[in-house]
Amino acid sequence: MSKLVQKKYILPFALITSLFFMWGFARATLDVLNKHFQESLSISITQSTLIQATTYLGYFLMAIPAGIIITRMGYRRGVVIGLLLFAIGSLLFIPGASAMSFAIFLAALFVIGCGLVILETAANPYASVLGSPETAASRLNLAQSFNGLGCIIAPVLVGGFIFSGDSGVDIPYAVMGVIVLIVALIFSRVKLPEIASDTCQTEQTQTSAISTIRTLLSDSVFRFGLFALFCYEIAEISINSLFINYTTAEGWMDKTIASAVLSFGALGLFMLARIGGSWIMSRIRAERVLAVCGLMTVLSALLVAMDLGLLSKIGLFSCYAFEAIMFPTIFAITIARVGSSSVKLASSLLMMTPIGGAVGTLLMGLVADATSMSVSFVVPAAGYFFVFLYSISRLRATSKTA
Repeated sequence: MSKLVQKKYILPFALITSLFFMWGFARATLDVLNKHFQESLSISITQSTLIQATTYLGYFLMAIPAGIIITRMGYRRGVVIGLLLFAIGSLLFIPGASAMSFAIFLAALFVIGCGLVILETAANPYASVLGSPETAASRLNLAQSFNGLGCIIAPVLVGGFIFSGDSGVDIPYAVMGVIVLIVALIFSRVKLPEIASDTCQTEQTQTSAISTIRTLLSDSVFRFGLFALFCYEIAEISINSLFINYTTAEGWMDKTIASAVLSFGALGLFMLARIGGSWIMSRIRAERVLAVCGLMTVLSALLVAMDLGLLSKIGLFSCYAFEAIMFPTIFAITIARVGSSSVKLASSLLMMTPIGGAVGTLLMGLVADATSMSVSFVVPAAGYFFVFLYSISRLRATSKTA
């Protein structure tokens, strides 16, 4: 730990890492809602993908304001604002369940998405700089491992609860809302040290947000990293969202077992792979690890698409194993090119990319409704392919400068 995080930053790192768990839990809960709402509200797979579309629309629309909020108010206040929005959205599930209104549920998820993007915009760059630049990707992968832990717990806990048929979805969301409010209170009372990038307030205020964003987007390497992260989100979120649909459509298991397998099998493997990836990248160049994982995810998704029985099932879980390091690694590599005064706005641009999950889930739903769940895996395969191209480009660039 001391090699990854400076000793004076261990407590702030631990506090920020708790946020990774919280949004992992919230995002993984969405994967249970798809199947639940298809049955309780009698909607199609394509219609249920509005769950992801609405949540990640919140990410997309709130990302730039999130960067501005954190730039002006600092990390701690930004985190508190994000937590309050998260809690409000969760509590809106109570009137949604009372009216059994899909529109209210979607509005609640939009508010949650707005809150989560503020948390992610603050926590990702904050975690990446609490140590040496050389270990940024490894450190962010370690923090993101707790995101994986939240992803493991959510489907089995929430899925087991609502698929039992005894209770609605409002109770787990109400509990989540209360817990998040408590965490917001804790963060409102603690002091998070403002890191080096915050000392550049004068430079930041002299340069408008719009001109900073223009400068960032004029960098072709930053744009490629932004697009690679978007493509990763297409693949990762769409597979998670329709995992239960795929496993039940294939007659592999029922929905209750599927939610447990998603938790302890797929997402458990994801978390372990992310922890292992953090260790590997402390010894092997991050770009090289990303290239290997990119190639393996393409092959794994294509195995699922070809509907080859046991091989396809192995391919499904291989996607989780090899995609695990992608988000934090792409994020760390891309943010490393950014000047300290622009890091928060750069983070906000990168945090617009979960909208790719809405795009990917919608495309998978359309392909699945038209063909089959297996064939729909060509969508994440395409996303992984562009991540692979990005990794090769960065590997070549770093090899030339080495």
